[in-house]
Amino acid sequence: MIYIAIIEDVLAIRRSITAFLNAEPDCKVVASCESVEEFLAIDTIETGVEVILSDIGLPGMNGIEGIKLFKKRYPEAEIIMLTVFQDEDHIYKALCAGATGYLLKSTPLPQIKESIMKIAVGEVPMSKAVARKVLEHFNPKRTYGTKLDELTARENQVLQAMVEGLSYKMIASRLDTSLDTVRSQVKSIYRKLHVNSKGEAISMAIHNKMQ
Repeated sequence: MIYIAIIEDVLAIRRSITAFLNAEPDCKVVASCESVEEFLAIDTIETGVEVILSDIGLPGMNGIEGIKLFKKRYPEAEIIMLTVFQDEDHIYKALCAGATGYLLKSTPLPQIKESIMKIAVGEVPMSKAVARKVLEHFNPKRTYGTKLDELTARENQVLQAMVEGLSYKMIASRLDTSLDTVRSQVKSIYRKLHVNSKGEAISMAIHNKMQ
């Protein structure tokens, strides 16, 4: 069972997503709020929150501003932005703030559920339009900042695959190597970039391509 919080100010959308996910046997919506402030005002949720699905354009504090507060309250939670914004500025700011996934509101409900399941096993869900914008800024032949320069050619390939949203198993298949080798390379990437999560590594990659 995956415990989910939804933060969306449009009532019809919020109710639709909540009803759909609650009808799934492996999902449970434990909070359904119209704003960051309303969500943070809830006393600690007994089950915890594993995935937070949040809009960006919200009344009061916006969803990107809320990410750090979400992480402070639920440090283990993964955060997926669900928004109409698909410009580079919003994508970059959300990922740098700590979001792990980025979906457009046009995403069908079954794909939203699929993205929640993917993020729970370490993948990075993104709408295709968003992924294309991210990949446009990821060119391993360019010269990056000092930290990224420390990565080996294979580690750069692994990082690029992470940006594309591939799971470790899919990366191993693409690079024709073992799952344990991929895990070891990811740990090396984290160590060299001085980050602690996939989201942080991807954010750093995007940041260096956009400078």
